[in-house]
Amino acid sequence: MSAGRPPRPRSNPWLRPVVLVLRLIVLGVGLGVIVGTSLKLLEPRLVQGAVGTPAPQLPVKKPGTGAMALGRFEPRQELTGLSQQWTRLAAAQKDLTASGFLLVLDDGRFAQLQPDLPLPAASSIKVPILLAGLEDLDGGKLRWNEPMPLTKEVVGGGAGWMANKPLGTRFPFFEAATEMIRVSDNTATNLLIRRLGGKTTLNTHFRSLGLPATVVNNWLPDLDGTNTTSSRDLARSIALVDTGDKLTPRARDLFREIMATSRTNTLIPLGLLMGMGKDSSDPDSELLPFGITVYNKTGDIGIAYADAALIQLPNGQRAVAAFMVKGPFNDPRSAELIRAMAGAVSKTLVKGR
Repeated sequence: MSAGRPPRPRSNPWLRPVVLVLRLIVLGVGLGVIVGTSLKLLEPRLVQGAVGTPAPQLPVKKPGTGAMALGRFEPRQELTGLSQQWTRLAAAQKDLTASGFLLVLDDGRFAQLQPDLPLPAASSIKVPILLAGLEDLDGGKLRWNEPMPLTKEVVGGGAGWMANKPLGTRFPFFEAATEMIRVSDNTATNLLIRRLGGKTTLNTHFRSLGLPATVVNNWLPDLDGTNTTSSRDLARSIALVDTGDKLTPRARDLFREIMATSRTNTLIPLGLLMGMGKDSSDPDSELLPFGITVYNKTGDIGIAYADAALIQLPNGQRAVAAFMVKGPFNDPRSAELIRAMAGAVSKTLVKGR
């Protein structure tokens, strides 16, 4: 041993294995942390399938496969038998001019009879006016409870009660919109026409909605029939709401709620019921057990009758329908023809399924 050098301490034979074990433990813990962190970061992509692999696309359900789709205003397959039946019904009444259009929104089946022929709208024009009003409500251009003053200019005769109130009376928008449909109040309709910008502005709006035959030329009641629309326009105005093309879900619900208040059910609703071999003074109630609900608005100025409706069918599908007839003043055949055409619809879409 060299002089002045301290002796080397004798090593413990158990120390080296202990140190090795400690190092392995530390290494294991470190790897565990790294792997755990990596898995957490990669989890969203691993759930999709594999790293670098796009998530599989779930199949989109289509109408007819169990999905409750909103549908579209897109005629695709004509129900030729129904169209021909309408033609025969109308041809049997030589001095009546008839128009009709039906579209099942869910699958595109449709029937037609001169659907684009402009005819006197009567009170059926209140349906596209309601649509335009709720669009402005959606857009923040008017308020639900916005007061609208009664002036001499907008007082209209015929149906309704608002004309009997003193000039200067203020009606909230929601009341005018509801009464326009519920009791077909003509003064309420004129209040809305004025608030929505007047006849010219409203007609421009109708054209932008794809309603070319829908034109307001005079204040309601327009007994001369100068205000026009077509059966396709009326059906389209309802479809634009129910398919979600126009209006938010909230405003769409308001549209349905208001349409549900309509009192007159002697045209399309009664016709649908008669097509199933029944009759009733309350056709809406009698249709419910069949799984049919009808939201409709009629029009009647003596020389012209009309009805437009959203029809909920027993299989869950929805159809829009509109019928218009022009003929001699107060001729009962006009209303009878609309009921007969509606009856043919129920035989095709309800009994024929």
